[in-house]
Amino acid sequence: MLHELTIHQAASLLRSGEITAVELTEAVLARILAVDNDVKAYLALTPEVALEQAAEADATLADARRAGTLAELPLLTGIPLAIKDVISVEGIPATCGSKILENYLPPYSATAVLKLRAAGAVLLGKTNTDEFAMGSSTENSAYFTTHNPWDLERVPGGSSGGSAAAVAADECLAALGTDTGGSVRQPAALCGVVGLKPTYGRVSRYGLIAYASSLDQIGSLAKDVTDAAILLGAIAGHDPRDSTSVNAPVPDYAAPFQHKPGLSGLRIGVPKEYFVPGMQPEVEAAVRAAIGVMRDLGAEIREVSLPHTDLALPVYYLIAPAEASANLARFDGIRYGLSASGGSLWETYRQTRGQGFGPEVKRRIMLGAYALSAGYYDAYYLKAQQVRTLIKQDFDNVLRDVDVIACPTSPTTAFRIGEKVDDPLSMYLTDIFTLSLNLAGICGLSLPCGFDAAGLPIGLQLIAGPFEEPRLLQAAYAYEQATDWHTRKPKLEAES
Repeated sequence: MLHELTIHQAASLLRSGEITAVELTEAVLARILAVDNDVKAYLALTPEVALEQAAEADATLADARRAGTLAELPLLTGIPLAIKDVISVEGIPATCGSKILENYLPPYSATAVLKLRAAGAVLLGKTNTDEFAMGSSTENSAYFTTHNPWDLERVPGGSSGGSAAAVAADECLAALGTDTGGSVRQPAALCGVVGLKPTYGRVSRYGLIAYASSLDQIGSLAKDVTDAAILLGAIAGHDPRDSTSVNAPVPDYAAPFQHKPGLSGLRIGVPKEYFVPGMQPEVEAAVRAAIGVMRDLGAEIREVSLPHTDLALPVYYLIAPAEASANLARFDGIRYGLSASGGSLWETYRQTRGQGFGPEVKRRIMLGAYALSAGYYDAYYLKAQQVRTLIKQDFDNVLRDVDVIACPTSPTTAFRIGEKVDDPLSMYLTDIFTLSLNLAGICGLSLPCGFDAAGLPIGLQLIAGPFEEPRLLQAAYAYEQATDWHTRKPKLEAES
């Protein structure tokens, strides 16, 4: 089945001429039509645009074949991908999963999208997301809840749940997501795919509609580690339009995979704070078994300590809402998006934001505005920033003694739709193992490491220091090649 291919498998077939980009894109579009009524991964599909881009890719491949320059073409040429709907694509709706941007058409594309198009990728459409990327289950989308392909009664995680579900259900070959506190890695774990959050500044945020500017990062969701490396290589790099983008060379992230995978000499730290009472026993067992596999591959395993881990949750939920309250102030009904007219300017603001924003967004705006208000700034926001520095120092200290940190991605497997929606604190705790990385600005990856008794995927999280993605990917690849968890597929019944 063409829709089941990975990027690197499809790229090989496209270059050999065994398949065409149009055939591949048609197969993936047919898969979407067959299963997405159940999965609900996409907010918007662009089949005409996708097929036009696929035809262009076929022409490029044919020209390169005649000229003998196929090896020079990017591996993404002709590959159908999906984009999370907080990332701008010119002329295609960017709703951010919110009613306030229901009819917004961006006049430009994000740098990451432009890089994908320059590499010849085919864009299928926009995937569902928690409103403005605020959530851990995709239940906060203003339009509908995405379902987990492994069990349609359960959440796919969030906020990049639409992208993760689309990859898991073979509704694209890979997808872009965004990660502010785990929103690529946590849904990757719950959907049994690979999710990569790059170092802050490695990928341009230009064209990403901001939630929390010091935490947001565009990342990739893919079927295996090789594809995650290919996608990162395509979107990484300096961008003068993003002042936080770092001007550093972009390595060939997939190059080390050509060698025999192994972990000889690699030092892996296991933080004791990430194995806590209350986490699902099957998750702990699977992650510890995965660490055992890495030991067998030659890695040296050390217990380490990240002492400020328990403070990451309150710190995150002061800093992120504070930044969100500032970023979302622009949605006022005057310049773009929904405009609910009132009798005065203040009433227009009140009506627009009251009707346009959902409960979780309003909750975070109010929390952030309170933390930044006179009399509370020093007590809450400033103190949170100081503790954020301590959290970063924890990682700096540990990563001087080890190369990679291994731990669970999520404390549980996918929970049932509606199970936590009325308990915000319980929902926030699902990101307890992922938040710290965003506060520290370092890179992390989630990949499948097992299943629980209900047949739901379990994620192993690997963490490395700033711009250490090559080391992170190499460790993940070695583990992946020693196991077969990433080859398993959910059993979705296609509609006739």
